[in-house]
Amino acid sequence: MTFWPWSKELEVGIGEIDEQHKWLVDTTNELYDAMEAGASDQHVGDILESLMDYTMNHFIVEEDLFNRLGYPETEAHKAEHNKFTSQIMDLIDRHESGESAGDETLSLLKEWLTHHILKVDKAYVEHFRAHGVT
Repeated sequence: MTFWPWSKELEVGIGEIDEQHKWLVDTTNELYDAMEAGASDQHVGDILESLMDYTMNHFIVEEDLFNRLGYPETEAHKAEHNKFTSQIMDLIDRHESGESAGDETLSLLKEWLTHHILKVDKAYVEHFRAHGVT
């Protein structure tokens, strides 16, 4: 059973962004599967690090587009990115110190990404399209 199935509802309609979002959902599912299978702390940590690295790169792509296109909500959107990054780093630190934060991590990933994609990211779509980004 998939923890969090990808759906058309999560698509913003911008190819590169949708591919990145799908990767994040797929890797969240990979984390869930690893935890359900009793994977080693090292393996779970590797997936968390991969999620963090990819998320940071995804944010860089979005923020570069914001800057190039003069997106008016850039600062508020970047603040959400920074808050999420901080939350994930805290969970990774807790994991590395031996604390089990797996369920909390999965919950955060699913809830935050769903809200962020459906509300915050979809808010920039019209601005991007008006500037030729599809």
